[in-house]
Amino acid sequence: MIFPALFFYLFAGVCIAAAVMVVASRNPVHSVLFLILAFVNAAALFILLGAEFLAMILIIVYVGAVLVLFLFVVMMLDVDFSELRQGFLQYLPIGALLGGILLIELVLVLIGWTVGPGVRQTIAAPIPSPASVLNTEALGHVLYTRYVYFFQAAGVVLLVAMIGAIVLTLRHKPYVKRQSIAEQIARTKASAIEIVKVRPGQGL
Repeated sequence: MIFPALFFYLFAGVCIAAAVMVVASRNPVHSVLFLILAFVNAAALFILLGAEFLAMILIIVYVGAVLVLFLFVVMMLDVDFSELRQGFLQYLPIGALLGGILLIELVLVLIGWTVGPGVRQTIAAPIPSPASVLNTEALGHVLYTRYVYFFQAAGVVLLVAMIGAIVLTLRHKPYVKRQSIAEQIARTKASAIEIVKVRPGQGL
């Protein structure tokens, strides 16, 4: 019983420290790398809870796809962060106000936090199903029936993020020839061929 507790505190401590470094790091590439570390430790916590499928999804989807996409976007945008920080002081009062409101909301949530008597049983068996149903099957049943609209909304958000990353990193170089399908379809004989009459004994 002592080893799971030790691993829990280890993974939870590293996850919290990595989350703090995501916000505190000055280099955006380092922030993305710390976010990857936080997700890996969160996946380890899922494994300790017995949710192996969620841990695998967290590693494959978020670490393997979304965060790597963020990393490439940050590295390819070449943003001048010193120029972005120049107008930081003029937005400081608004940011402090929003941060204070968020802090008050978090304090109110923590003060009003109550644990019901049947929470432990609900966490242990969130879906009333027979013992033959596996964890992955039960999760898929809930995800594609009760929460299908939220699942589709999350897919749309990820699709928009991917399109935005492609648009931001796309660079059109003027000296590179590119194919225009519309111009190729709209070509006629007059625009595609130029007939030059050459007199005998005279070059072009």
